Amino acid sequence: MYINVLEILEDSAKKYPDKIALKDAEHEITYTELVKQAKQIASFIMKKGEWQSTPVAVCIDRNIESIILFLGIVYSGNFYVPLDVNMPAERVSLILEDLKPRLLLASKNQELEGYECIPYEQCFLEEILEKELQAVRERMIDTDPLYAIFTSGSTGKPKGVLVSHRSVIDLVEQFRITFPFPKEPVFGNQAPFDFDVSVKDIYNSLMLGGTVVVIPKQCFSMPLKLIEYLNEQRINTIIWAVSAMRIVENFKTFAKAVPKYLQLVMFSGEIMPVRVLNYWRSYVNAHYVNLYGPTEITCNCSYYLIDREFEAEESLPIGKAFRNTEIFLLNQENNTVIREQNVQGEICVRGSCLALGYYKDEEKTAKAFAQTPVHAFYPEKIYHTGDMGYYNDRGELMFASRMDYQIKHMGHRIELGEIEVVINAVEGIDAAVCVFDTKHEKIVLCYQCNAENVDAAAMKTRIVDKLKSRLPKFMWPNRYEYYEKLPLNKNGKIDRVALRRIYEES
Repeated sequence: MYINVLEILEDSAKKYPDKIALKDAEHEITYTELVKQAKQIASFIMKKGEWQSTPVAVCIDRNIESIILFLGIVYSGNFYVPLDVNMPAERVSLILEDLKPRLLLASKNQELEGYECIPYEQCFLEEILEKELQAVRERMIDTDPLYAIFTSGSTGKPKGVLVSHRSVIDLVEQFRITFPFPKEPVFGNQAPFDFDVSVKDIYNSLMLGGTVVVIPKQCFSMPLKLIEYLNEQRINTIIWAVSAMRIVENFKTFAKAVPKYLQLVMFSGEIMPVRVLNYWRSYVNAHYVNLYGPTEITCNCSYYLIDREFEAEESLPIGKAFRNTEIFLLNQENNTVIREQNVQGEICVRGSCLALGYYKDEEKTAKAFAQTPVHAFYPEKIYHTGDMGYYNDRGELMFASRMDYQIKHMGHRIELGEIEVVINAVEGIDAAVCVFDTKHEKIVLCYQCNAENVDAAAMKTRIVDKLKSRLPKFMWPNRYEYYEKLPLNKNGKIDRVALRRIYEES
């Protein structure tokens, strides 16, 4: 039984000492050298102070140095916090004021006004403090924090989700026994390192003795170059945000080039439009997996291996819980568990996957990670996801919408996600979201098209025709807004908050 992720790394280093563990556009590192450099960084940190389970921030970039710094921090007995210095300065300040990290390390020569950033090249101690490192390891337990990732908060203040070694170990063990990974997996990393999707790339690869290839950011603005890069690097496994897969479909990239080595394609983060999935499946013969779960349950708590054909207007199941995890639907009115089909409830989760909570925020932690309503005989926490779900006629778990996407409009309760599923199936639509303008009490449809010189009037007619065939009129949008490019947040998801603000402030 693993107690910390370093045991996973060292096991793979023993089995595959000369294998490339990490690679980016400029550098690569073997498993043996990765262990050595991480220990050198840990020795440097320990010379600065003897801390335990305290935060050390890393100014990240799309490079392997970021990951090496993460592992060095872990060797020192502390937890790492990825920090994107390109975020608005106010947000960076809010995170650092809350975090008060012992050190701020930089994977490149980044600078932050008012803070000392130690460059990567200066983070090494030539002499590895083996005796001190061993003492740290002997104190480690599996509930020690491994990392904190800051997510958006409803109040505008970022929340630091703190995740333990145990939760990540549970995640990668479940992935290993559940999915058909290639014999020698090469992961194509798309997600930024301050986005929890990247956790799956890093630690699944370490568990399997694989290679993580950090794909250059510019590839995702040039889809043809992206596919060429996948082929150059012989990437056979991807765990991507839906938005990244949508880019490939939007540009019809596979008409020019097709991934030759992909065997396992996983996606998460948003609802996958079936149109996009079908496009990929028609060109790339691989296993496809729909993953579901928020950051607070360590990336994913459920999965659905795509095993049948879906029509464009259907929704994909989010499937079933991983082993050692339980998901149930909670009736919010009476706190009872829903077992019937086609009855909506809040998706709640229990198991080793649960995060430790929000860093320095007992109030939010107590609200989200609450005692199970199923019994009161002993302490047992569940995580309230804030997502609504239901079981379909096959007994598969389905995502309905966010609770905060559920609105009361014209006397009706409406799930904005249900409207989006219909509109995303319209031919010519790249992506579409609905937001509710509370000031003017209007449902606003914001959509992006995949054709040049879009005839807005003709597209609106096409959308309305689809709505007529699928939804009652009280669910139709009250306002239709065409965008050449919908705004994205830093994680590559459509920025609903920014869109809603636009219309409420107009």
